Amino acid sequence: MQQSTESNERRPVVNEQDRLEIAASFLEELETRAQHHTMADRVEDASLENAYLIQDAFIDIMTGRGEQVVAWKVALTSKAMQEFCGVDHPLSGAVFNSRVQNSPGHVVLSDHRHLGLECEIAVQLGADLDATTTHTKETVRDAVDACYPSFELIEDRDADYDQLNPFDSVSENAWNAGVVLGSPFADWQDLDLVDTPTVLEVNGEVLGSGKTGDALGHPFEAVAWLANHLNDRGRTIRAGEFVMTGSTVITYFPQVGDRVKFFVGDHGSVELACS
Repeated sequence: MQQSTESNERRPVVNEQDRLEIAASFLEELETRAQHHTMADRVEDASLENAYLIQDAFIDIMTGRGEQVVAWKVALTSKAMQEFCGVDHPLSGAVFNSRVQNSPGHVVLSDHRHLGLECEIAVQLGADLDATTTHTKETVRDAVDACYPSFELIEDRDADYDQLNPFDSVSENAWNAGVVLGSPFADWQDLDLVDTPTVLEVNGEVLGSGKTGDALGHPFEAVAWLANHLNDRGRTIRAGEFVMTGSTVITYFPQVGDRVKFFVGDHGSVELACS
């Protein structure tokens, strides 16, 4: 069944205590590497509105522990994945400072239940994105400071993909488990962010490929969607923050000993070792 964040019906909103309890339960299961199961049955209405309220509670818990939101991610950037999950738009999550590393990165797979890698273009903003503006690719371009080849680490905790629902995806912070940033592209203004080939290489073997525009047609379209979405939630993308704009290559689930590289044409790459 397709869900939308917009509805004229008055729906029950999850109260603050319940949203904090659900967010704390998710965090505990994440830290103990428990297998994924739905928490949608813990609310009267498993709407995206309620899911984002729980995500906000999760962000509050993390920032209360000393974390800082330094970036945001855009999930479900392909129509196929949106249809599979029963929505007609992307979803979003926060990225915390302790989970960002520079290339060459390293990850210990036993620290996770079931870790996946997504190959993305990260877009860093040099100016706040005005909360009173309806953003487009063009308004975003004026605020861009840098673009990077990057990996997003996602933790699905062995979820049953046949039973996925958008409530869990959103309330669980869109499964972000970290980011690895390559060096910024020297001249991103001259880089074709639509048709430049992207390649995933594992242990020297090509395992996947795509194009820079495979996520919503252009990385800046993803930033614009996110800016408008966050503005509706009373949040703003701020100068210095970056946005993970969606995968351009099929998700890869690494094995111990893998050395993974993501290339954006011959303009730059990002590397990750898995132990």
